[in-house]
Amino acid sequence: MKQVAALELRSADLQSPRNNKEHHTQEMGLKRLIVRRGQPFALRLHFNRPFRATDHLTFVAETGPAPTKLSGTRAAFGLTRARQGNAWSASDFAIDANSLSVSLFAPASAVIGPYTLKIDISQGQGYSMTHPVGTFILLFNPWSAEDDVYLPSEMLLREYVLTDYGFVHKGHEQFITSWPWNYGQFEEDIVDICFEILNRSLYFLENPVKDYSQRSDVVYVCRVVSAMINSNDDNGVLQGNWGEDYSRGVSPLEWNGSVAILRQWSARGGQPVKYGQCWVFAAVMCTVMRCLGVPTRVVSNFRSAHNVDGNLTIDTYYDRNAEMLSTQKRDKIWNFHVWNECWMIRKDLPPGFNGWQVLDPTPQQTSSGLFCCGPASVKAIREGEVHLPYDTPFVFAEVNADEVIWLFGDGQAQEILVHNTSSIGKKISTKLVGSDQRQDITSSYKYPEGSPEERAVFMRASRKMLGSRRASSPFLDLLGSGAFRDQPALLRLHLARTPEWGQDLLLTLHARRVPHPAHPRGPVGLEVRFCAQALLHKGGARQPLWRQTVHLNLDFGEEIRWPLTLPYEDYRNKLTDEKLIRVSGVAAVEGTGRFILVLKDISLELPHLSIEVSERAEVGKPLRVHITLTNTQTVALSHCTMVLEGSGLIHGQVSNDLGTLVAGHSIQIQLDLYPFKAGPRQLQVLISSSEVKEIKGYKDVFVAAARPS
Repeated sequence: MKQVAALELRSADLQSPRNNKEHHTQEMGLKRLIVRRGQPFALRLHFNRPFRATDHLTFVAETGPAPTKLSGTRAAFGLTRARQGNAWSASDFAIDANSLSVSLFAPASAVIGPYTLKIDISQGQGYSMTHPVGTFILLFNPWSAEDDVYLPSEMLLREYVLTDYGFVHKGHEQFITSWPWNYGQFEEDIVDICFEILNRSLYFLENPVKDYSQRSDVVYVCRVVSAMINSNDDNGVLQGNWGEDYSRGVSPLEWNGSVAILRQWSARGGQPVKYGQCWVFAAVMCTVMRCLGVPTRVVSNFRSAHNVDGNLTIDTYYDRNAEMLSTQKRDKIWNFHVWNECWMIRKDLPPGFNGWQVLDPTPQQTSSGLFCCGPASVKAIREGEVHLPYDTPFVFAEVNADEVIWLFGDGQAQEILVHNTSSIGKKISTKLVGSDQRQDITSSYKYPEGSPEERAVFMRASRKMLGSRRASSPFLDLLGSGAFRDQPALLRLHLARTPEWGQDLLLTLHARRVPHPAHPRGPVGLEVRFCAQALLHKGGARQPLWRQTVHLNLDFGEEIRWPLTLPYEDYRNKLTDEKLIRVSGVAAVEGTGRFILVLKDISLELPHLSIEVSERAEVGKPLRVHITLTNTQTVALSHCTMVLEGSGLIHGQVSNDLGTLVAGHSIQIQLDLYPFKAGPRQLQVLISSSEVKEIKGYKDVFVAAARPS
């Protein structure tokens, strides 16, 4: 009888174009196999002869440095007619001459990462041979009901996984600006850089086998990424810089997107990229998590508390001259702070805390020894369940702390000017699904300010966070007296016209006499001392740049409107790049020893960009772009540079030097782009100058697929 030749694998077709499309990864490319766990994918194997019943195939999938079945990084599985539950399997096979078509399945609990796939072929006793089949990348699967990141809405999946651009909300609660950002999670090398980030973490360096085995757990992966986006205790992606000297790198304001940052980090062997601040950290983390398959969004919290000592109170100090004083305390109120929310099931928490979880990659304080934060359940924050992991007390304070403003003199805090229970955690914002609009999600973090539920939650969290410390809080007696609440006059500052950088700022003080026990009806005299300071993003202010004193006499029921002018020359070279000014006034009530505080924050308007594109955009065809910048200021903008970015529209970035733009003039730029991906795209444009760092604009573009030739 003629002996049958040993079965040998001649070639393997991983069917990447078909599989990637079915697994929503085709935007990452079609040349290599990128699939999601909890969903089958098809292979076609070609052998040297027809497949027979006596041939035994065992598929072996491996990932990590020392793959083992015990650690979940190695799986061996044979051919079966039907899939066997939520386990690695090769099923639904069909034989056609020398070919075998088979459906492979990675369970929804599998370790994510790059895999090698082999087959062991055995015939009878003792004969066995291993053939490499190929490699594939396995990602989280928010389309699978078995996966911990399952999100049962196609519209939300399109927004929070598949959309590669978005907005970061910045500025001030009264002047929120939407900054376009290119996430670019599907650029071809980004998925490799994401796993490089995991492989450079301290967890991996300390115990690679254990680290890989835990990459099935989205909570674990999120914490690792949160630590690795900053570089405070590892070779993370970004180095933070909250000073104002960016000469050794790039100003945080001058980034357009995540792709350039991630590529630079990888190209330089994991050397941290200079520089980032909170919105850069969060936007880069959004890129990484969406790339790995975790639904993620960027969230901005305006007037965000940084409460280091956990007492749920932030103290601010002003002197008699209305100057906001610097303090050695690390507690601050940031103008805004940006973090991420990732969607997941929390099997490590009691029922009811699934859904959006806060993750904050900005290095503020350590968690389990590393600079990372979260995941903290948004529902736990809303209900004051601050004992639940991870870092829930810190995030609770960011949106709920009280603000106490003190009058400081003779080396000590003399009296409370204001106690605000609702000034922190304002206008919590994210991009609206399927729109360029801002969505206010404050109500998902807390009950309405001042409502019985909100105060009950605050007290519940206070008891858990402070315990006996709450009773001995140094200012409770002063708060209890309420004496600082009753004032004989109401003071308000209003802008008299739109505040534009390069022009004098016109304000009006509105002062109105109101009933007061100590001054029932007679006139009162006020001496109001004003001070203007540049606000710093991380809280605090620079030295005063303008002062003025006003004397007022108010009769009962009278309202006075007093004009104030802050000249451009006074603030011209004194502001930070964010162009924010705080005008403060402290009014001494004559004959009483009492003081009244009035505050006004001003965000200066910057020049606007105009971007127009030709009517139809098509893959491979020129897309004409017109960009116009008009300098509406009274001073020239020098050393102007322009950077264009947009995934699917531009490979990398396009940069141009524009020179000087004199006051009142316009500059027009015209160029052609060649889109290379179909679908909704966004072109981001940034123009920087020595005087103004962040003139940003964007244009949404729908790119049609190439027409058949």
